[in-house]
Amino acid sequence: MLLRHVVIWFLPFMFLKFGISLAYADFRACNITQKVVGVAIGYRTVSNWTSEGWWQIKPMSCKTLIKGPLLSRFYYFYAEDSNGASRWDGVVNMCVSDSEFKINGVKNCFARGFQKFGFREIDTENQISWMVRLKEPDSSSFSSNNPIFTGTAEP
Repeated sequence: MLLRHVVIWFLPFMFLKFGISLAYADFRACNITQKVVGVAIGYRTVSNWTSEGWWQIKPMSCKTLIKGPLLSRFYYFYAEDSNGASRWDGVVNMCVSDSEFKINGVKNCFARGFQKFGFREIDTENQISWMVRLKEPDSSSFSSNNPIFTGTAEP
């Protein structure tokens, strides 16, 4: 009984002293560039496709796009920097809007008053948590229109 009380009081101090953090399940995007980046995400729901955005992510910071354990294996991602010089895109078309949006469906974007952008497919490998890192292009091997994009399961 005494050991149980010691453990209950001791664990919070261990988290603080050694920087141990509890892992949260979610989908996060991190901007490792020197510019503000606008981000949109797409995913399949039980009944339809959904796209939503824009999250504005400041340089060298992260934002959570989906809170809680991921329910799908595949997500779709689009981002561009504040001056439009760099884009992280793909070939899967989804609807977007100029301002903050949450759009159901991917068909008839223009007829419904939206734009259509190509999103990049992300295979989360059925992980419950995922992080996308948006990086500046390497000037020796990439053009500014082909920035680096990496995604990893979060611990």
